[in-house]
Amino acid sequence: MTAEVVITGVGAVTPSGLTAAALWEAVRDGRSGITRLSEAASPGSRVQVGGVIRGFAPDGGPAERRLNPVQRWAMTAADEALAGFSPGDPAAVHVIVATGSGPVDALQEATLALRERGPRHVPPGLVVHGTADAVAGLLSRRYGFLGQAQAVTAACASGAIGIGEGLRRIRHGYAEAVLVVGMEDLLGPVHLAANANLRAVATGFAEEPWAASRPFDRDRRGFVMAQGAAAVLLESADAARRRGAVPVAGVTGFGAASDAHHATAPDPSGRGAAAAIAACLADAGVAPDAVDHVNAHGTGTPLGDEAELVALERALGSRVRRVPVTATKSSTGHLLGASGVVDAVISALTLRDRMLPPTINLADPIRDDWDFVRDRAREHEVRSVLSTSFGFGGHSAALLFSAV
Repeated sequence: MTAEVVITGVGAVTPSGLTAAALWEAVRDGRSGITRLSEAASPGSRVQVGGVIRGFAPDGGPAERRLNPVQRWAMTAADEALAGFSPGDPAAVHVIVATGSGPVDALQEATLALRERGPRHVPPGLVVHGTADAVAGLLSRRYGFLGQAQAVTAACASGAIGIGEGLRRIRHGYAEAVLVVGMEDLLGPVHLAANANLRAVATGFAEEPWAASRPFDRDRRGFVMAQGAAAVLLESADAARRRGAVPVAGVTGFGAASDAHHATAPDPSGRGAAAAIAACLADAGVAPDAVDHVNAHGTGTPLGDEAELVALERALGSRVRRVPVTATKSSTGHLLGASGVVDAVISALTLRDRMLPPTINLADPIRDDWDFVRDRAREHEVRSVLSTSFGFGGHSAALLFSAV
């Protein structure tokens, strides 16, 4: 026996909006959250644009104000997703935090304090709040959740894998509800410089930052880094029914694999990515022709976008060319380890509203015979959305969401 799993709450703090509703409205309407970075944020860097959180005002107490900004965004997104949630059994609620790097600023600031002022100036809270899993413990204490609390990390596939692990826990009776929170902030000078030196991120576009993220366009020049957090509350359908919750969408399939190819470059044959998609569909018990829409990973890197389309066709067959494909990172930027949760929020709301969000900045597609959703949203009787997530190191993951 396996439990049916639904999403009953969503939350977000992103460059495209400080709530899930604001994020969805911006992405649906094709508005970019990418802006020009300040000189202070990227001193001397060739990277001039990014997805920056603007207008966020934390309202937590003194303990929360001591947190790193990315942790405060994560807590706020989680609070939104949990609005109105009252579990019957606190021990049956788990928390998973998904992040590629965790609160890196905390360690960088502590290292600077050690070098400049000595050991006594290293904050003792670093060992408590400077870890990837700290937010999981904080949320457990805030809400009294007694189930398992931890972090998962798999580069840019972290968020999708976190949701997949939550799905499995509910399905097989280990939990009745799992809160999955994705968070990331690598817009500091160190990681901007590292990614620029790796030639993975878009440079230039200082005068037109909104045009920098160009998934599946022939003029794509790399991904645009963004910061933020998102959260989804997964519940068994029975538990949601008992408390009168109205699901936003169902989570019906999950698959993950490694392409075992290269530290940063995807396998051009799409082998690992296709394996993750095929595993996801098998997990859901559906054929490839059951996919109505693809929310693609689509970051705008020359190699990544090509490999993803190869993988989609390998897993779904030539029919995929007629399936509407969207790359919403064209609007939000790439939230790295948090991106899979951001994409889950968008996929769930796509299903709720029967509205496919557009890929912006797609003027000259790399495939002429694919159905990319471009420029404006499209009404569509969508019953299932395939969401893909791929990361450095060959991490590959796919989720299938369904209408409820």
